Amino acid sequence: MRTRTLRFGLYADEQGLAWVSGLVAEAVGSRSARVVRESVHVTLCGGELTTADAYDHLTEQWAVEHPGQSSGTREPVELRVDLECSLKTWRAVRKAVLHSLCPEGMAPHICRVPWSA
Repeated sequence: MRTRTLRFGLYADEQGLAWVSGLVAEAVGSRSARVVRESVHVTLCGGELTTADAYDHLTEQWAVEHPGQSSGTREPVELRVDLECSLKTWRAVRKAVLHSLCPEGMAPHICRVPWSA
């Protein structure tokens, strides 16, 4: 087993971030994986590109999907979850989280939390 990282760009407030974190925990719980660390990044390391720059399309997505509504305390963040698991398990966890984030698949819908992976 080795440590592998899941990364999700999100346009979320605290409740949205907690929801996505719960989806990850749920996906991990049913598999032979262990969460080693979870962190939220507002600025990407090692360069001048900020999280806001990297995920500005999520801010635009929110505005299109919720015209006239305030975004409240939402901001672009990157959720990183380090897992101790095999590559096969990492892929299964990632797939399960993505399915939970977007259960409608490719059909038109509004995202509860705009995301990018």
